[in-house]
Amino acid sequence: MKLLIIGTLEGHMTGASQIAIQRGAKVAAVDAIDQGLEHLRNGKGADVVLIDVRLNIERLCKALLAERINTPVVACGMDGTDAQTAAAAIRAGAKEYIPLPPDPELIAAVLEAVAEESTSIIHSDPATKRVIKLADQIAPSDASVLITGQSGTGKEVMARYIHAKSRRATGTFVAVNCAAIPENLLESELFGHEKGAFSGAIARRVGKFEEANGGTLLLDEVSEMDPRLQAKLLRALQEREIDRVGGSKPVKVDVRILATSNRNLQESVKAGEFREDLYYRLNVVNLDLPSLAERPMDIPLLASYFVKKYTEANGAPARTLSAEASAMLQAYHWPGNVRELENTMHRAVLLASGEEIDPDAILLTEKPKAPATSPAPAMSPAPSSSAPAPAAPMSPLPSGTEEQGHAGKEQEGGAMVGRTVADVERDLIIDTLGHYLGNRTHAANILGISIRTLRNKLKQYSEEGYAVPAPGES
Repeated sequence: MKLLIIGTLEGHMTGASQIAIQRGAKVAAVDAIDQGLEHLRNGKGADVVLIDVRLNIERLCKALLAERINTPVVACGMDGTDAQTAAAAIRAGAKEYIPLPPDPELIAAVLEAVAEESTSIIHSDPATKRVIKLADQIAPSDASVLITGQSGTGKEVMARYIHAKSRRATGTFVAVNCAAIPENLLESELFGHEKGAFSGAIARRVGKFEEANGGTLLLDEVSEMDPRLQAKLLRALQEREIDRVGGSKPVKVDVRILATSNRNLQESVKAGEFREDLYYRLNVVNLDLPSLAERPMDIPLLASYFVKKYTEANGAPARTLSAEASAMLQAYHWPGNVRELENTMHRAVLLASGEEIDPDAILLTEKPKAPATSPAPAMSPAPSSSAPAPAAPMSPLPSGTEEQGHAGKEQEGGAMVGRTVADVERDLIIDTLGHYLGNRTHAANILGISIRTLRNKLKQYSEEGYAVPAPGES
């Protein structure tokens, strides 16, 4: 484990570093936040950052987020630090708070817990167990792994799990979200740049490939990468060397590549959107993660974990899920998967009263598509409750006569049966976009897809002759 300590806290941070070193960690120490950020920018990396609670933790956490540095932060303060200061550190973005002078066992436990949180997979469902068994088999190798699954299924968590089980576990794990970084910056982000390589390049910066040297590099949502960069990535994988932007000679790298995608890359290859040779280079092993609806036995465990997490983060009294609430969660179709479940339980913690979280505290994003006794199939498309329904009704029919119900079922069957998933998806996307008056960002958030994916699909629909709402149109 690599540990970065920011601040001195009257010499007590030195004591914490000595304990960490005794536990096998590699420790680097700086006095100020700017020095810590520079340390991370230069590719030296850290698995955990310990920071003096008196420093501006919010500024550090925001800087890490803005620069896409995924390193957990733990605040440290004197034993006499008031509870409000500790709570403020957590609200600012710190994962934990440690009182000083340091207790060896506490330091070790917190560091282990923070490291484990990013790699542990909470599960009991057979579908999840099958995937983890395969992950355990291939983790010790250096083979590239393509992790697929719907948005929110935990693809990055699985990538961290593979890294932690690999021979490179002592090396750095670096994640790059290819969909979140503008195309004109992604090349520099991956491969680095030399001073003066372009306007604003005031100093040399090490790219993610070099930062991950000796460890693992995760290319998150690799399907969104520009074709020009796909060619450079292929060369980096084949030759095990990269070219910095503005550089004069190649740089050798030793990196294991993991990649994720919520799109069908085979279809992207057929459509000419993704290089076939790169696809086969990445897809040595494919781990396809089931949706949350396809692993219902995991739902109560995950829900309880999130309840505990957010009661502690918000200083709320300890609560448990009632049996009725647990049944309600298992009956829901979870279009947003684990990410949606986490947000739902966070809301429930804030809204609940008493020792139990009951169904009244659980506000679902969408209306259930089926009665509680019959959970919806995992692959059924799910419209937003705030968006107009597509051509077929996707939620239970309102109360009425038997004839009305029968007519509704005929309508549903007529509209859905015989249609392809692609057709239903197209109607859902266009209807949702129309509801939000052509606002691409809002529509993408509701649909649970990246803005780039949405734009690609809208371009496809326009080329196929379908009317796509322009901004400001319904």
